[in-house]
Amino acid sequence: MVVTRFAPSPTGYLHIGGLRTALFSYLWARKNGGKFVLRIEDTDKARNSEEAAQKILQAFTWLGLSSDEEIVYQSQRDDIYRKYIQQLLDENKAYYCYMTKEELDALREEQQAKKERPRYDGRYRDFSGTPPKGVEPVIRIKAPTSGTITVHDGIKGSIEFKVEDMLDDFIIARSDGSPTYNFVVAVDDALMGITDVIRGDDHLSNTPKQIVVYNALGFEVPKFYHVPMIHNAQGKKLSKRDGATDVMEYKKMGYLPEALLNFLVRLGWSHGDQEIFSLEEMVSLFDPSDINRSASIYNVEKLDWLNAHYIKNSSNERIERLLEEDFGFILSSHDKKEVLLDALKERAKTLKDIVDMAQEILNPPSQYDPKAVKKAFKADAKEILEDFKNTLAQKESLHLPVDYHDVMEEVVQKRQIGFGKIGQPLRVSLLGKLGGPGLDVVMTVIGKEETIARIDKALREL
Repeated sequence: MVVTRFAPSPTGYLHIGGLRTALFSYLWARKNGGKFVLRIEDTDKARNSEEAAQKILQAFTWLGLSSDEEIVYQSQRDDIYRKYIQQLLDENKAYYCYMTKEELDALREEQQAKKERPRYDGRYRDFSGTPPKGVEPVIRIKAPTSGTITVHDGIKGSIEFKVEDMLDDFIIARSDGSPTYNFVVAVDDALMGITDVIRGDDHLSNTPKQIVVYNALGFEVPKFYHVPMIHNAQGKKLSKRDGATDVMEYKKMGYLPEALLNFLVRLGWSHGDQEIFSLEEMVSLFDPSDINRSASIYNVEKLDWLNAHYIKNSSNERIERLLEEDFGFILSSHDKKEVLLDALKERAKTLKDIVDMAQEILNPPSQYDPKAVKKAFKADAKEILEDFKNTLAQKESLHLPVDYHDVMEEVVQKRQIGFGKIGQPLRVSLLGKLGGPGLDVVMTVIGKEETIARIDKALREL
């Protein structure tokens, strides 16, 4: 059975690069009828944040990526790590190292002077003398001293690492007894039955060390898939400005979870020319072996396009609920909310766009765009507006956009003018600017009396 995991550290927010590897892991487990599990790597007590841990869990809840087992917290597994460290000591596969920081610094300076790669020289590897006093030892694992370690990677192929170029007897427990990252990751992955590790290729250099731990403890080495990074449009590492922000910020900006997941699955993976994927299609089609070997490019325009698609295809009921829950924007009492949402869903890239556009319609303009006024209020514009207002005032049954459109059509025909002659000054009167949803929709939503009131105000002030 395929078992995958996502293992974030709660030292900061969950960003989209991490979320993408979580999604890939989730899809691969689901496709194979396996399990996807979540592990919080909170052993760094100095940097851990309970708030960050909660935000990570909130993000998974929002996106619907549920763990198939109880969430594992590394901070609650110290006894397990101590047991396996002691096992390695008992089997002479690890040892106490009494090298002081000053000795290590001096060794590094000497190696750098000789232009050698800084590395621990193994001086306590087979030490049998009397330990120096006053030194709290670290515990180092006995790594191979020659040869190669091969990482069989499902994306990059087989990669060979020369031991002498990158490995020494690395620390598996600090002087205070706390275990180190590469040790606990290997132990946890083995004990949790992880068969496939999908993670960013910034972890590739850790993999040989973890293989050393697997082999020393007699654990089976999982399959590895190291996913290339996400870059910005300039081919550089993502910054917050580019989109490398807390995943929950995307919710605050008005993105739908399915749009964000669809966007992420296409960063480095594809299925022909298909762009729109439901979660069910992702599960059915995804294979980590198909992930590109090169970095993918973050494109906010693509995310906006996808989000607009999902907004357009969401029910008004759902959109109304999300506007209230996420933005405190309540439409439930408005009798023309269906007309409003139907129109704004066609124009919006985000839920925030809907809020902003709806407020522009529902609230009278507090000011008028000078450029719009100059363009719209020419020649007989005010006379045309006055005519339209009077014609509108005489109408009784105005319920739908077509009813208001007919009034505009009547004035256009009577005066033998183009629609722009009435449309532009009317739009500035109602919204304070040019652009926006159809005027017939705007008038339907605000009603006849408010339409007349806004025209009167414009006629007085412009």
